[in-house]
Amino acid sequence: MHEQPLLTETDVVITVAGDEVVGTRVSARGDELRSDAGRPCVVMAHGFGGTVDAGLLPFARGLAAAGLEVIAFDYRHFGRSGGEPRQVLSIERQLEDYRAVVEHARTLDGVDGDRIVLWGLSYSGGHVLRVAEQDGHIAAVVSLIPAVDGRAVARAARGAVDPRQLARLLRAAARDRLAQRRGRPRVEVPLCALPGRYGAMTAPGVFEAYTSIAGPTWRNRVAAGILLDYASYRPVTSAGRFDAPLLLQIADDDRTATPSAAAAAAKGRAEVRHYPCDHFDVFAGFPWHEAVCEDQVRFLQRHLAPEAAPAG
Repeated sequence: MHEQPLLTETDVVITVAGDEVVGTRVSARGDELRSDAGRPCVVMAHGFGGTVDAGLLPFARGLAAAGLEVIAFDYRHFGRSGGEPRQVLSIERQLEDYRAVVEHARTLDGVDGDRIVLWGLSYSGGHVLRVAEQDGHIAAVVSLIPAVDGRAVARAARGAVDPRQLARLLRAAARDRLAQRRGRPRVEVPLCALPGRYGAMTAPGVFEAYTSIAGPTWRNRVAAGILLDYASYRPVTSAGRFDAPLLLQIADDDRTATPSAAAAAAKGRAEVRHYPCDHFDVFAGFPWHEAVCEDQVRFLQRHLAPEAAPAG
């Protein structure tokens, strides 16, 4: 038996609005998806407050082993990327980072710029819908356990969060916005916490799962102001407004991203897969990781085969 070559991982650094966006490029193994123009490339980022070293690389390596180039990056203000102050989640900046990494990927040697894939999970599972609509030339989209309707997620959270803790969070969010306007240090809250405790995400099992996948750059903190924007962010409205095929992977027992809201994104060329699991059960080391990865590989191999690639 011939040994498979090891995957090669290299740093990718690009500049966006004066700050560095840092990612990891995992080079493809095998030539099944290679064309004269190169291989397809997947651009991926994490969800709410996540970093590359908090569970993204197993997904990236699985796709690279199937013949795809992959760039997994940290948003500005998080992980290895630049940006001050830290732990600030700006929806517009995260969308800008996605677009910048896509444009960078199109310039890389060995990458077919006509076969760029957007990959997101949870909060970024909504980002990829918005970026696909904005870009107009994406080859395929993968949206895993997506949070695509902030209104639905906020409504569910209000019913599950202790009212006293919710009031504390909203006061912190208001103070953070005031600090931002006055140029003072931002007001942070825990990104996740046990049920009934003080934190932005407190569904059962979230704290244990998120902290179990966390890498050294991950911080259990986020600037509180994002809580005032969350409900108004509804990337589900971008569903059906782009031509690329979409793989929508929904956890039917998801207590973090509302499954019924995710299902509303099944428009256009969407293919939907359901899994009888909770939000974090799709990560490496949890029960449904292999199944969701296998479905992603089959979907992308089918839609990105060289003969299916659009003419350059």
